[in-house]
Amino acid sequence: MKLSKVLHLLSIIAGIAGVVALVGAYIAGPTGTVLGFTQNHLFIDAAIRILLAIWLQLATLHHMKLEEKGEII
Repeated sequence: MKLSKVLHLLSIIAGIAGVVALVGAYIAGPTGTVLGFTQNHLFIDAAIRILLAIWLQLATLHHMKLEEKGEII
């Protein structure tokens, strides 16, 4: 399997995990928790996971260009 496909799959997983954390934060409310995590904790987790998904998508694009040129890493 090409590295770009692996990075793309990891990006999808990170993005879905970020959306799940965001939904959990909304469910928790300002004073509640979801699975032991506070709303603030879940918002921070969601932001980090979404940024990770974006970074992985950029890496996917980079590796796709390298594979196009034949410079396989």
